[in-house]
Amino acid sequence: MTLEDRILFIDGDVIVLDKPAGLPVDAPRRGGDSIERRLHELLCGYKQLPTAMHRLDQDTSGCLLFARHKPARKWFQAELEAGRMEKRYLAVVGGEVEAEGGTIDMPLGKISSADAGWRMTYDQQGKSAVTEWNRLAVRDGNSLIEFRPKTGRTHQIRVHAREGLGHGIVGDRVYGFPGGQMMLHAQSIAIARKKGAMLEVAAPLPDHFTGWADVA
Repeated sequence: MTLEDRILFIDGDVIVLDKPAGLPVDAPRRGGDSIERRLHELLCGYKQLPTAMHRLDQDTSGCLLFARHKPARKWFQAELEAGRMEKRYLAVVGGEVEAEGGTIDMPLGKISSADAGWRMTYDQQGKSAVTEWNRLAVRDGNSLIEFRPKTGRTHQIRVHAREGLGHGIVGDRVYGFPGGQMMLHAQSIAIARKKGAMLEVAAPLPDHFTGWADVA
């Protein structure tokens, strides 16, 4: 299957892709497959390669926005920098979350060590990171959570799940519970267009979310 087969929305300005879990957006330094190396699959009649306007972690699936030309890139970049793109994520965390919802306001910073490499963590002097959340369901000791990040920090949802809710994401080998695919999906995005109505796109739940579709 090519990336073109995973397009959720396309017009003359923009493409929204349903990014598969396991495929990084940027080309890894060590080599290997990536969205960046396969951008030619998203030309769709254009000569200029599209530009990814934000990032999803390698193991996160779902909505990824691309601009197809320079004016669109400039517009969407301004909207993103102003925090005006609405994002909705779904995640399964390893534990029963008791509260129904709330806001996690927890600044993040990067730490690193020779043995463990780098990761993000709570840092009072770090960059502001805010995530709104709602509990959608609890089953078999796990919880389905809707996350709506208001900032775009690296690994924000994954760290906020672990350190804010106290329950890491299932399948997250860094911040949560290793084993199987990471249960984090960028379910929908909404962003203003320069002309016309809001762009609102949703990605279907991937197969590894089987069992949660009725409550997502």
